[in-house]
Amino acid sequence: MSTEITTNRKALRDYHIVERFEAGVALTGTEVKSLRAGLVSLQGAFVKIGQCEAFLHDCTIQPYERASHTQHDSKRVRRLLLHRHEIDRLAIAVEREGHTIPALRLFWKNGRVKLDLGLGKGKHAADKREDLKKRVESREAERAVSAFHKKRA
Repeated sequence: MSTEITTNRKALRDYHIVERFEAGVALTGTEVKSLRAGLVSLQGAFVKIGQCEAFLHDCTIQPYERASHTQHDSKRVRRLLLHRHEIDRLAIAVEREGHTIPALRLFWKNGRVKLDLGLGKGKHAADKREDLKKRVESREAERAVSAFHKKRA
């Protein structure tokens, strides 16, 4: 029952995602209106842990053009709503194991904005080539199976 707002496809290409977390996002009213209008980009967005809280950085939410006198900053740092044990787990993974936390997608869940974030390790160029190779091989196999079934029908 969740409706997707936007995704960060580049994050899945650049990182091996080990684990996923779902977090709420603390937003202002004009930011929510902009999200409903689709004026958001997660390109390059990531999460930092600081002072026992999680914050979303580099998420661009464009200003809502029909707002009255108050307007939000499009690149402001936004607070994420996570349980304490999840924040501790993320902090340990970042500090000890060298993981990073990219933002994967924004979506609506029961009328609230949620962020899907991933605990990931950066990919090397060889890993990216390997993923591309697997994708091409699976596509060719699907084509071969499809051609076989068309011939049989």
